Amino acid sequence: MTAPVLDLEFVRAQFPAFSEASLHGQVFFENAGGSYTCKPVIDRLMRFYHSRKVQPYGAYEASRLAGAEMDEARTRLAAMMGVDADELSFGPSTTANTYVLAQAFGEFLAPGDAIIVTDQDHEANSGPWRRLAARGIEVREWQIDPQSGHLDPAALWELLDDTVKLVCFPHCSNVVGEINPVGEICTQLRAAGVYSCVDGVSYAPHGLPDVAGLGADIYLFSAYKTYGPHQGLMVIRRALGDVLPHQGHYFNADVLYKRFTPAGPDHAQIAACAGMADYIDALHAHHFGQTAGGGAGGAGSSPAQRCADIHDLMRAHETALLQPLLDQLCGRNDLRLLGPSVAGTRAPTVALAHTRPAAELARALAAHGIMAGGGSFYADRALRAQGIDPAHGVLRLSFVHYATQADLDRLLTVLDQAL
Repeated sequence: MTAPVLDLEFVRAQFPAFSEASLHGQVFFENAGGSYTCKPVIDRLMRFYHSRKVQPYGAYEASRLAGAEMDEARTRLAAMMGVDADELSFGPSTTANTYVLAQAFGEFLAPGDAIIVTDQDHEANSGPWRRLAARGIEVREWQIDPQSGHLDPAALWELLDDTVKLVCFPHCSNVVGEINPVGEICTQLRAAGVYSCVDGVSYAPHGLPDVAGLGADIYLFSAYKTYGPHQGLMVIRRALGDVLPHQGHYFNADVLYKRFTPAGPDHAQIAACAGMADYIDALHAHHFGQTAGGGAGGAGSSPAQRCADIHDLMRAHETALLQPLLDQLCGRNDLRLLGPSVAGTRAPTVALAHTRPAAELARALAAHGIMAGGGSFYADRALRAQGIDPAHGVLRLSFVHYATQADLDRLLTVLDQAL
């Protein structure tokens, strides 16, 4: 059976931003900072605020429905990633979730234990862990190649010994873009008795991952960069979650998805996250139709399989658009492309170094209707490691599956004029 081709007309119809008058004539290339929000998420958020904005899990109907919608979001998204519902929890952001996790590990580890972080990361998956040095935890840095930005697994194995208890690394960097071999790394870490924490913030927008298949003990990403509301999603596998010191209220200590949620959750935004699952199922129904034994939306297939199908559909479309862009950029001698030049090995998050300050370049593009970012993007360590002053920054061009060939053509024309 021939794999379907992404129907961009259908896809873009699911995002109100594309019919928003104030955005008409502009092309969005700063998706890595936060994607457009899909209509199912917006509809669920509006419904919650209209008719469910009460304390959830109570005896009355509005309260019962509020709790049920929150549970639905957790249950459906967890199933799509191949994990149990209570292994997924929500927090105000990935940065906040990581900070809570670091506090838990600070209590769990003993002085003299070691953790490994990278200089390829966004600060959210680096800074909170590095603070554990103040508690007597040794912090080792897995360093990138200064020319390519590559994070070599061989260099990680040289850092491992019996004192290392945790390795924190990105699925892909928000400026380098290279997709790291998460499954391979996590498998070897588990064999060595070492826990893994994977920052998926820059990967998940390009297709929700099979977390169970990757084997990560912790996997984090941000809903607002994955077509949803401003929430951080955190998968903690049970074997680790049950032994880490809980960070929530004492009466929630026996509930895995509440153990690392010290503050009251945002009920409405959690409920709205079910719209992310709605969107994935709608894409599957449209592109793959009915399945044997089930109705529309792939009801006969598992949530994880539907998610995997859409993951591959998104990646195929993005890769086809990305390679010509990389080829054009590599052909210029006035730019430095960060990360690999092969589309299949990276996400469509493209950082460019130029003699002109990045913020100035972003303004030049904005004057011609290209919405892009210029700066360090909280990846100061990664930029410094590659010889780039974070204050000078990089121009970042990032897109997701709703981008079109016309968008890329216009970007190249405007970029050429700006340079």
